[in-house]
Parts: sequence; C-alpha cells; structure tokens
Amino acid sequence: MSADEIASKTQEMSLNENFLFVDEAAGSDETGSGVQTAPFKTAVAAVAAIAGMPAEKQASFKVQVKKAGSDEYAEITASALKKAKKTHDLNIKKAKKQAEQAAKESEQAAAKQAEEQRKLDESKKIVLTEDASLPAAKQIKIRDGAANRNTRVKVFGWVNRLRVQGKDMMFIVLRDGSGFLQCVLTNRLCHTYDALTLTLESTVALYGELKEVPEGKTAPGGHELIVDYWEVVSKAPGGDDAVTNILNSESDPSIKYHQRHLVIRGDTASSVLKVRSRVMRAFRDHFDSAGYYEVTPPCMVQTQVEGGSTLFSFNYYGENAYLTQSSQLYLETCLPSMGAVYTISESYRAEKSNTRRHLSEYSHCEAEIPFISFTDLLDGIENMVKDVVNRVWAEPETRAMIEELNPGFKPITDEPFLRMRYEDAIKTLSFGDDIPESPERFMTDTIGKPILLTHFPGPIKAFYMPPTEEDPRVTESVDLLMPGVGEIVGGSMRIWDYDTLLAAYKREGLDPAPYYWYLDQRKYGTCPHGGFGLGVERFLAWLTNRFTVRGLLPAPACF
Repeated sequence: MSADEIASKTQEMSLNENFLFVDEAAGSDETGSGVQTAPFKTAVAAVAAIAGMPAEKQASFKVQVKKAGSDEYAEITASALKKAKKTHDLNIKKAKKQAEQAAKESEQAAAKQAEEQRKLDESKKIVLTEDASLPAAKQIKIRDGAANRNTRVKVFGWVNRLRVQGKDMMFIVLRDGSGFLQCVLTNRLCHTYDALTLTLESTVALYGELKEVPEGKTAPGGHELIVDYWEVVSKAPGGDDAVTNILNSESDPSIKYHQRHLVIRGDTASSVLKVRSRVMRAFRDHFDSAGYYEVTPPCMVQTQVEGGSTLFSFNYYGENAYLTQSSQLYLETCLPSMGAVYTISESYRAEKSNTRRHLSEYSHCEAEIPFISFTDLLDGIENMVKDVVNRVWAEPETRAMIEELNPGFKPITDEPFLRMRYEDAIKTLSFGDDIPESPERFMTDTIGKPILLTHFPGPIKAFYMPPTEEDPRVTESVDLLMPGVGEIVGGSMRIWDYDTLLAAYKREGLDPAPYYWYLDQRKYGTCPHGGFGLGVERFLAWLTNRFTVRGLLPAPACF
C-alpha cells in the first residue's frame, strides 16, 4: 500500500500508546495498520507509516517487533531501525526513479506517436501515378514469372509476408494461389499512406520489371519484382483484428478448425490442398487411361450399403432416405452399359468417431470392373496406387510440395505390395476372430510397406461379398493397409449369383424389395465382377505425412 494509505490506517491506533506493531510471522504490510490487532509484517512498513505522519508526531512513535517464534513484542533495536530507515529511503528513491522513468517513457511514446501521426499526415499528400513513358505492364500469374523475366508486368495477389528495411525500402512476398513472388519497393513507393499502413492479407496490384535475383541471393522462383507503381485493392484490418492476432502457429487446434478459412491461406495448408487437387486429377487420368468411364451417382439414396448403424437419415418428401455410404451399388448397375466405371464423390458415415482417420463426410474414389478375378482386383488396386503416385511425382511442382510436406518420401514402384491372408495376420498378432484397428496399424507400421490384407471372415464383412470356393467361411475381400495410416482401400468381389445374393439379404435381415434394381443385375445377364473404395483423405494423409485426415479438406463437415 502507499504511504498515504498506511498513514490513514495508523490513525486507528491508540494515540496513548504511540506504538506501531510489527509481527514478522502473522503481520501484513498490505492490510495491516500497525495496531496490535493488525500489525505490519516488516519494520520498513512501520517506518513508512511514521514517515507519513505529521512531523510533530513522528518522534513520539516507537516500533514494537515480535520475532517469528516469539510470543512477546520488544522495542526494535537501533541497528534494525537504522536498516529499516535505510531501506525505506531506498524505496522512496526507487519509486521516484520509476515515476521519472515512466514519465519519460510516456513522453517518448507521445512524441513517437506524434511523429508517426505526422508521417501519416505527410504520407497522405503523396500520390503515386504510373509512369506513362514505361512499357505497358503485362498482367501475369506468379507461376508465369520465369517466362516473363526482364519484362514489365502487373501482378495481383495477397500480402503473404511484409518487411520494412530502413525508411526507403520495403519487401512484400506476394501470393496469388499459383505461387509466391518477392517484390521490392523503394523511395516514394514506401512513403505513401497505403505503404505505411499496409497489413498482411491485404490485396494489392504491383507493377514492375521481373529481374533475376543477384548472385548469392535467394527468392521464390529465383527472381523478384522491382516495383515502379502499385495500388491497394483491399486492405485487411490491423491492430486487434490483424490476422496474426486471430490465428498463429501456437493457436489451439479448436481455434484452427473454427478459423479454417484463414488456416488454408498458410503455406503448409495451401500446399496440402494443391497436392490434393493434383491427386484427384491423377486418379481421373489413371482411370481414363485404363478405359474406365466416370459416373456421377446420387448422394440421396433409399438403400444401405455398409450397415444401418452409420446411416444419416432424413425425410424425403414423406419417405425415409439416407445420405449415401457408398456409390458401389449404383456403379454396378452401369457395368452392362459402360463396362469398367468409377466415381470420385462424397460419402457419409454417421459415426461420431473422434479419431485422426475418420470423417463424417469424405471423398470416396470407387470403381467397379466386370469380368475379373480376385487376383485381377488385387493387381488393379496395386497398379492404381502406384500409377497415381507416379503421376503426381512426375510433376516437378507437385513433387516439390510432397518432398517439403513429407521429406524422404519415395514412390513405391519397385517392389510388389505384400499380400497377406487375414488368418495369417490373426496368428501374427495373436488375436481371435477380429483385429482391432490399433494392432492392425501397428503391424503395418512394423512391416513398413503396403499390405493387401485378404480373405476376411464373412460375418465381419458386407452382405455382398462372396465366400471363396476353397473355404466358405472367408470372403474374396481385401483391405489395403499403408504405413502410418492403416486402411485406405476396402474392396471385394461381388456376389453375382441371384439366389446367393437373395440368401445374403435374408441372412442380414434386409428387405430385398428396395433392392429390386440391384437384384436385376443378377437377373439380366450377370457376370463375375468386383470393385473397391478408396478414402482420398487417407491416401493423402499417407502421401503427405499428415497426422489427421481433418487437415486434408478445405473445411471439415459442418464447418
């Protein structure tokens, strides 16, 4: 407390006693007043209280001290009193110095603010105009920079990074989605009001000549824009609303998901989404080169594929309907008219699984192929994964992003995937009839290579998976397991005999009536066929070494 507050409290003391009490064990300098029922803790507080009294009263007060462990008060010794007075004097000097320092800093801050305001006021007088004598600027995307060196260009984009160097130079790293560009602004270009108040994520238009960076210097693309004119398209907020105050690398994951629309502007998230785009194209190119046709099946359905417990249901004009769990059944109907078919569309699972591998809405790459064997199916899955990886790896820009996201990654083209029967995995892991997810992933990570795990028991798989001829207890089914992620593909041959499929409906307790159109595929010219479904986000998690699939979408479901 202040000396004035202490002096006020000491007025409660008995003036007849003229004592100030100090209890080193039970007293308090903050709440004590010096009376015996509310003693100070230190002699320094007592000295401060006396110093705050009128001069004519100071000499009449004595300090009584109770040492820790003692039950009696005794008058303070001369040496202790002298030490307390010295400490009090030092405190006074220190407080005075701090007050002077605070006043000085306040004065300096006011002067700095005034100078900044003066500069801002002066900056408003500076008006930039484009030099009409210069060549007309060619508008380009940043990715086209190398082809336009030594040319005057115009580039639009977002301020990704900003650095002021001295009073006459400013560096902007511009982002336009196609790449990054270092831009150099000098002299009057740095003195305008827009320059002095520029913020990250503002959108700007920059004009200038693209020059190769000097030897020994580095910049994205190996060149930089020497700006001769620029203008702000839209300025992002600063201060408390600046993007770095809303979101940064230390932000809690819950905040990052809530601010996902800002997170994806970051270098890492942006690279992940760009790799995703190239991967989606590579899947389509793979299927196209293999003679598949793409199909766009419905996402609102009235039949289940993977079991009723994970169906999202809704009212469809008075009837029950669901968000699709898989497009497989519809793809099968296209086999007689289109041959091999595929789709990349969304699937939905009503599983509130808060794990790093599950999403309620995810991108599902599915394919169905007629007239194949189970071995053909396994070969097709393996070839697809290898081909897609090779395609994205062959693109220098995409390869560079993958190498940055997943250092040490190498395409898996040289050796075949390990093929393992489910019963052998059970023996390896010493489990009963089913393998929990965690041990399965541990096995995959330990082996360290892709595993085509085959021949799952019928009771733990879907109704449409056929039993094998050699052992009807197991099915012609497969999961592709990848190190670090686990299952990324599930597939099987499909029951193609009418009576066998009808029996499967009965076994699973399903009414076959809503599936009449699916049964018709076994009635009007059936054939051996099979297919699979790949979770695109899981594939990307493996390719880019991401811990959770949630970071592989622009925005998770219900964002």
